[in-house]
Amino acid sequence: MEKPTSYCDAVSRMEKDNVHVIYHDTAYGFPIEDDNELFGRLILEINQAGLSWTTILIKQENFRNAYSSFNIEKIAAYDEVERVRLLNDAGIIRNRLKIDAAIHNAKIIIALKETHGTFKNWLDAHAHFNKEEWVKLFKKTFKFTGGEIVNEFLMSTGYLLGAHVENCEIFKKLEALRK
Repeated sequence: MEKPTSYCDAVSRMEKDNVHVIYHDTAYGFPIEDDNELFGRLILEINQAGLSWTTILIKQENFRNAYSSFNIEKIAAYDEVERVRLLNDAGIIRNRLKIDAAIHNAKIIIALKETHGTFKNWLDAHAHFNKEEWVKLFKKTFKFTGGEIVNEFLMSTGYLLGAHVENCEIFKKLEALRK
């Protein structure tokens, strides 16, 4: 069998109940309106660094439960007790740097909301940026956001194109949404 040429090609060969197929067909590249959900996607992308996306997809509900349904205000208020709780939670990635980044980044998003109203508004204000500009902005603004994390976060939330190939049915759905 030939090696898949894209994520779309790879998931087309998987069973319909595979976590990748579900993510590809219902979430990848789709715009997210809710700030907490946007932040949740950023947490997942940060936690994927150095690991497989399969691991993150399998654990995504564990992340949601562990991180207060991705509630930005609650996460920004986490203290050492919460850090220890997260470090002991076998259902998520137990990495202090990634946990600290989530807490720090939640605080940053609260500050961004003071000037932009919402995290989404802040993202929308920079929607004209190219990938390099986005990476520079994220590295300056957030912790644990290198080029690949920023690229995947922005593609997965529809800010950068490229999540799907043109002959993919989901590509066509997203094109219709953009219009």
